[in-house]
Amino acid sequence: MVNPWLAMEAGADPAERIRTVRRAHEAFLADGTVSPPVRQVVADSWRRSARAHAISDGAAPIELDEPALRSYRDAHPLARAMPVFRELLGGIAHDGAHLLAVCDPQGRLLWVEGHPGVVRRAERMNFTAGARWDERHAGTNAPGTALAADHAVQIFAAEHYNRRVQPWTCAAAPLHDLRTGRLLGAVDISGGDHLASPHSLALVQATARAAEAHLSLCTGELGVCLTALGRDEALLVRDGERLRLGRRHSEIMLLLARHPDGLTGDQLSVLLYGERDMRPVTLRAELSRLRQLVGPLLHSRPYRLDRPVETDLCAVERELAAGDPAAALDAYRGPLLPSSEAPGIRRLRAALEDRLRRALLSARNPDQLRIWSRTPWGEHDLEIWEALVDTLPEHSPARTASRAAAGRLRTAYGLAGGS
Repeated sequence: MVNPWLAMEAGADPAERIRTVRRAHEAFLADGTVSPPVRQVVADSWRRSARAHAISDGAAPIELDEPALRSYRDAHPLARAMPVFRELLGGIAHDGAHLLAVCDPQGRLLWVEGHPGVVRRAERMNFTAGARWDERHAGTNAPGTALAADHAVQIFAAEHYNRRVQPWTCAAAPLHDLRTGRLLGAVDISGGDHLASPHSLALVQATARAAEAHLSLCTGELGVCLTALGRDEALLVRDGERLRLGRRHSEIMLLLARHPDGLTGDQLSVLLYGERDMRPVTLRAELSRLRQLVGPLLHSRPYRLDRPVETDLCAVERELAAGDPAAALDAYRGPLLPSSEAPGIRRLRAALEDRLRRALLSARNPDQLRIWSRTPWGEHDLEIWEALVDTLPEHSPARTASRAAAGRLRTAYGLAGGS
């Protein structure tokens, strides 16, 4: 089976692949259609980029100036992993053909290193420390797509959404805190077409794993973490081991994490199934299968977890409690288990989204409102769009575009007038 995260199968002609993918890219920009030979991971990324109105021909934005960048990255957890990155990738980064780049979970480049000539070439498209290279701002690219998919990936030449980036080929892998499963950022190597080989992807994956192990030794004891924002199947990380849970098991684990004192079978059943008549044997069977996966982590009488479990839901709530909507927005990777219809999950999902929205509306920061409006869960949020209109300068093009978007939503919702 062909590895979908690799850019090309063995024996493929790079020049021919560039031509066919470039034609597919132009067709996608023209009418939104995408077809082979575009890989599914790339097609999905193009669609996310288009929904976010990412630039298709231009430079990525620079968000951190030198003083802010220096302060931010000195305090970032990945600063402690830079010796590992430089040891494993430093030789490649200074061979005159490649770059080593490390970014945070929001796609902000923290370090970009390599031969000065290659660094200068990359700077022309703002592939430089302090710039924002998530998909929302820079379109499909290896570090941004690795963060969005939470998987190591190669992006080859014309697969980049932004035409200015298409002369490059890149491979990137995400990095996680092994204690909690929290996404820390991504490591990337960028260069020419020759990077479209299995070796470059394997190299960044191995580097990411080595850096994660190094950081876990630096920080000591491992723990248990559940990641459930923006994903239908939660990721459980226990003592460094990663386990993807099924949908029902994701719901159970999240509900038990939120109720550390435990739940009776009846209480858990109501949170999972509602008031409809559900046989106890159904729940017991689900819990039995879950116990086979997580072992002694799950206890009964009442059903509970044997130790505290950190969740990404809690991480957003902490930032909101601290009065930092920007940090909360950065930590929010999407609705909680978005496909779940379990009543207990739906209440948690709605409460978190409402609390975050209210914080953004109160802060009235146009950059934060714009970020929310460009997400799949925020693009139809009329209140956010109208707040964005109110916060932008009177004659700015962005205000005009936001007013038009708000007007379209008011029409769609059958509301009179406009902002």
